[in-house]
Amino acid sequence: MEQAIIRARKFTLPVRAAKESRGFGRVGGMSFPDHVAVLAGLVRRPSVNPMGRDVSGPQYLEGRVSDFLCQQFATAGIPWVRQPVAPGRDNVIARLEGTVPDSPVILWDAHQDTVPGEGMSIEPFVPLVRDGRMYGRGTCDVKGGLAAMTVALERLARVPDRRATVVLAATVNEEFGFSGALALSRLWGTEDVAPVDPAVRALVTRRPDVAFVAEPTGLDLVVAHKGSLKWRVRVQGRACHGAFPEQGENALYAAARAALAIESLAGELLGRNPEHPCGPPTLSLGTLHGGTGVNLVPDLAVLELERRLLPGESAAAARAEVIARIAAACPHVRIEHEPPFNDAYGLPDGTAASQAAPWVEALAAAAARTGRGRRTAARYGTNAGVYAAAGVPSVVFGPGSIAQAHTADEWIDLDELACAVDILVAAVSG
Repeated sequence: MEQAIIRARKFTLPVRAAKESRGFGRVGGMSFPDHVAVLAGLVRRPSVNPMGRDVSGPQYLEGRVSDFLCQQFATAGIPWVRQPVAPGRDNVIARLEGTVPDSPVILWDAHQDTVPGEGMSIEPFVPLVRDGRMYGRGTCDVKGGLAAMTVALERLARVPDRRATVVLAATVNEEFGFSGALALSRLWGTEDVAPVDPAVRALVTRRPDVAFVAEPTGLDLVVAHKGSLKWRVRVQGRACHGAFPEQGENALYAAARAALAIESLAGELLGRNPEHPCGPPTLSLGTLHGGTGVNLVPDLAVLELERRLLPGESAAAARAEVIARIAAACPHVRIEHEPPFNDAYGLPDGTAASQAAPWVEALAAAAARTGRGRRTAARYGTNAGVYAAAGVPSVVFGPGSIAQAHTADEWIDLDELACAVDILVAAVSG
């Protein structure tokens, strides 16, 4: 059996995921609930998103997590299929039928990928349990939510009365482009698409009635969140020898002026609509690369920036404003703005209304029994924006706090993870 190392307070023990008897994993003669064992299995399988970098290695891409999930569903007797999205990157889709005629379809979504683990203060892919928490890259964002949905689906398979059909989609590449969610949503469209594998079509038969998207919300319901645009800016110069810098055009100087223009606009944006539930619109410069040696005048600098948009804000207008500010700061400089590699996909408030309301209410009521379940808004983006744009009413829900996501010692509270499992099961069977 696969093993993951768990350090619990004063001792170190191997955790084995339960396979024959569902409900508990064995830990050195002790029993650990499945949600702990499944989360440990997910964390110890790195699924780092390359984030647009030209990198490779065993820690990158989602394949190991996909294999693990397929094994979990097969052991539980739940039909599953892999939907190829890109080389080495497959959505894993499982389907559990409702027990009432013409059951509505609820989509549970959780992404498989994580941000990189460099710079963490703990071993990123060695799950540690200490004082009721599990530490490791992805525990909070969002392998905790994925573990909760996986275990909840397995538990529902043993429940005789299910008021809805649940389709669990473990999607790829959420952290850098939403391509997994986009590939799934294209299956619901009416436009011509590439031929669909019959096995995929057998599980993805129609557009869901509602989507529950796993992210660390502290078991509250995020009903609105920002969208984002991310793109690269290429600042051109003219190279020459460092001994004669006046003969060239230093791309870094122009890039520095562009960076200052971005900083100025970012400050202005914080004063626009600051009372919005999602917070004000924001602009951030994430990377700046240029130059190949100290004795060369660089002819190229590349900036990557992100503009976070309020629900309903025009992505085109926001991008145009940034472009105009950079142009004003860098006259006579050759600047290319590449197409965005991450489109907006905000979640407008109200997308979980009308026919989806009973299911959202069921989720909220189940969460309320644990003292959670309030409706709130978020500054970050999620796959829910993709599904809402495809016509699926969507809410965001899951264990963990966004304050722990992407951190150097990322962790999740295991009691909260257990509550998430109970809430998901109750929302379908209660």
